[in-house]
Amino acid sequence: MLNFEQKLAIADEFKELTRKDVSLGRVNYQFEGSAYDKKNVVYHLHRSGNGFVYAGRLEGYDTDDKGFANIAAFTEAQLRAIIAASIESLKGEPGEGDEQPAREEIWRNEKKQTLELKYDEEDGMWYVYAGLNLDGAFDAYEEAAEYLKEEGFSKA
Repeated sequence: MLNFEQKLAIADEFKELTRKDVSLGRVNYQFEGSAYDKKNVVYHLHRSGNGFVYAGRLEGYDTDDKGFANIAAFTEAQLRAIIAASIESLKGEPGEGDEQPAREEIWRNEKKQTLELKYDEEDGMWYVYAGLNLDGAFDAYEEAAEYLKEEGFSKA
């Protein structure tokens, strides 16, 4: 099993990825060229050696409900392969993903009530807020937008 430093060194080899140090000493690697909402390729890599790689658009990997595969027991070759495949899967098809949604949007209903839709870079989630109160959390922009439309809201 690879240790934390070895996994960092492998992730650092991928020049397309940007390292982001996040809470509790964990590290994310993001692919800024992603054609999709997901930018995190390596997610919450921890000193224990545990961490995840986005495999939601890949076949042959056990993933959680957010599409991440646990890489705790991956070999060097397996880790390199899944990171490379993840990056390729996020590039999309030509013309796909050209229009990126804003990272923050205001939505209003007929009663002039407003909700704010925000994207969190660290966890790759979309959050709907009513003032300071969290109203909902979604894996993809499309899911959040569908929810808001069902509730009678439209982009302001």
